[in-house]
Amino acid sequence: MPRFSVCIEMIFRDLPFAERIAATRAAGLNAVEFWGWRDKDLDAVRAAGQEHGVRVAAFGMDTGGPLTTARDIDALMTGVAESVEAAEKLGVKRLICTTGDEQPGRSRKEQHEMIVAKLQAAAPLLEDAGVTAVLEPLNVRVDHPGYYLVTTQEALEIVDEVASPNVKLLFDVYHQHISEGNVIRNLTENLAQIGHIHVADHPGRHEPGTGELDYGVIFRKLDEAGYMGWVGLEYRPSKDPAETLREVAAL
Repeated sequence: MPRFSVCIEMIFRDLPFAERIAATRAAGLNAVEFWGWRDKDLDAVRAAGQEHGVRVAAFGMDTGGPLTTARDIDALMTGVAESVEAAEKLGVKRLICTTGDEQPGRSRKEQHEMIVAKLQAAAPLLEDAGVTAVLEPLNVRVDHPGYYLVTTQEALEIVDEVASPNVKLLFDVYHQHISEGNVIRNLTENLAQIGHIHVADHPGRHEPGTGELDYGVIFRKLDEAGYMGWVGLEYRPSKDPAETLREVAAL
C-alpha cells in the first residue's frame, strides 16, 4: 500500500524544524519531506531522523533558476549536482522539481523544449546517483498564478521526451483537482510515469477528509492499482497536526 510522508514545511510549523521529525514519529508516521534544502541544517535533520527512526522521502531540487528560460545552464548543473550531494547525505531518492513561471514573450513551445533540454542535461547526474527528479504541475487558479506547468498531459509529454528513468511525474491531487479534475483516472492510468504523489483537500488545502475529494476512494484505488511509492501529506492542518495525521492514516 502507499507510504505516507509528512511535509514538515506545512505541518508542525510551530516547532523548530528538526523537532518536527520527532513530532512526526510521535504521531505514528516514519517519513518526512520538505521543500528547499539550502536553508536547512542537514546535519540536524539527519541526526533527528536517525534518532527517531524517520527517513526523508523527498525534498526540493535546486534548478538554478526557472527551467523555462535559456539562461542559467551552469547554475542548473551546479544546483542539481549539489542537490544530489544533499540527497545522498540524507539517503533521499526523490527530488521535487518545479518548472518556474511562464516567460512573457516566449511561446509555450519554446519553453516546453527548454524544460526538456534542461532535464535531459541534468539526467546523467541523477542517473549516476540513483536519484529521481519528480516534475510537478501546479494550479494557477488558486495558488500559483503565472506558473508554467499546469496539466498532467504536458507533464507526461515532458517526461516522455526527456526519456530518462530518473525523471518522472509528481502528481499532486490537490493541484490537479483544481486544474483539471479526473484525478483517479489520471493517477491510476499513469502510475508507471509517476514517482511521487502529494495530497491535500479542497477548498482550503487542509487535510484529506475536510473537503470535496473522497480520499478514502482515492487511497483505495491507488492500493488496488499497486502503487507502492510515497504519498506526501502536503496540507495545512485545520486543527492539531498530530490528530490530523492519525485521521488521514485511518483513511
